Amino acid sequence: MENIDLIIKSAQCVLPEEISIKDVGITGGKISCIQDSIDASNYPNAQIIEAKGKHLLPGIIDTQVHFRDPGLTHKEDLHTGSLSALLGGVTTFLEMPNTHPSTTTKEAIEFKINRAKELSYTNFGFFIGANGENLEEIKACQGLDGCPGVKIFLGSSTGDLLLYKEDKLLEIFTSVKSPIALHSENEEMLRERKDIQKEAKSVHAHYEWRNVETALSSTKRVIGIARKANKKVHVLHITSKDEIEFLKENKDICTVEVTPQHLTLYAPDIYDQIDTKAQMNPPIRTKKHSDALWSIGINQNVVDVIGSDHAPHTLQEKNRGYPKSPSGLPGVQTILTIMLDHVNKGVLSLEKCVELLCSAPAKLYSLKNKGSLIEGYDADCTLIDLSKFQTLKDEDMASKVGWTPYHGKVIQGVVEGTIVNGKPAYLYGKVYEGFRGLPIVTA
Repeated sequence: MENIDLIIKSAQCVLPEEISIKDVGITGGKISCIQDSIDASNYPNAQIIEAKGKHLLPGIIDTQVHFRDPGLTHKEDLHTGSLSALLGGVTTFLEMPNTHPSTTTKEAIEFKINRAKELSYTNFGFFIGANGENLEEIKACQGLDGCPGVKIFLGSSTGDLLLYKEDKLLEIFTSVKSPIALHSENEEMLRERKDIQKEAKSVHAHYEWRNVETALSSTKRVIGIARKANKKVHVLHITSKDEIEFLKENKDICTVEVTPQHLTLYAPDIYDQIDTKAQMNPPIRTKKHSDALWSIGINQNVVDVIGSDHAPHTLQEKNRGYPKSPSGLPGVQTILTIMLDHVNKGVLSLEKCVELLCSAPAKLYSLKNKGSLIEGYDADCTLIDLSKFQTLKDEDMASKVGWTPYHGKVIQGVVEGTIVNGKPAYLYGKVYEGFRGLPIVTA
């Protein structure tokens, strides 16, 4: 056998067909062998990671982050955002285009890619945003390494990207082969209901203003447009029972994403507890809706992937009080551990967790050689201790904003190591500085 650079010993490996104790050999950034035992004495130069009692997962792929770079780097940048990802077991992130300026040209995508090559601890991809006037730029980014697809905001959120006119959407849907990811809220309804926000006495008005109907009506409309174009679309951060029931009947034309926060937190409780820190678009809703995301979304396989929607704002900004406070909360560092806590609570199998966070995202965005522990695939791996408890704390968050909506929450499941392109970038509490990730390659 060829030389081996790294051997992960005695890990409980979550393989495509089973979970079993294996040794994993890594050579030149690829998984070169998965065996019952690898004799390390045959490879005296190999680095050894002892992983007995730990689980080895494929590297986590976070399909939705906002790292605020360029233009909003007082909140986050590619260095701090990717460090948060690394500590959270994420080996690849896909970043959204609502930066400043918005990422709407091939040149802007290439700028981000080059910046990430200098700053990012993990692998990366950057969506191009659609604004209704940049179809040729979108076409120029199809198949470009480092660009997974197109992002469309049907309702206004952070930034100035917004597109909801049917003719423009139809034009994009019929012209673009790349994946299209949608933030689905009805902009006309949001404007009609704006007085609810303006006259709000507390943050509870947020989920009244951006109610279920503003999301459902938009989702019904865009699925109708997708059918006209015969273009399968990806609907992001679904929040309600009504939407998940509708999307269940339309899975032939869409894929579906949810976030850990919409599966874990619910109104009114979380707003009473952390006020505007819980404010995001679309909103965290009542328990009836979070329960349906589980019972229908997860358990009936309507949900395809889980993304964090990491959208950091500073505490100073959040503390302005509603409605002056911005929407969004950090989550890339906790995406895996929150879901592992659900695994330990028995509501989610570890295999399903890996599907939602690894193999399905890789399939959705055609990420070459990622998402599974398979010989010949990229050696992106996440080492976890499924039995260990931890208390999530603001001060342990690497994000520039330095807070988490889960502060004080005791969870079971800890990230022990993050291996990116065959190199341990984070291991047993130590970050290996100087290591940098690579742009995604699509198959």
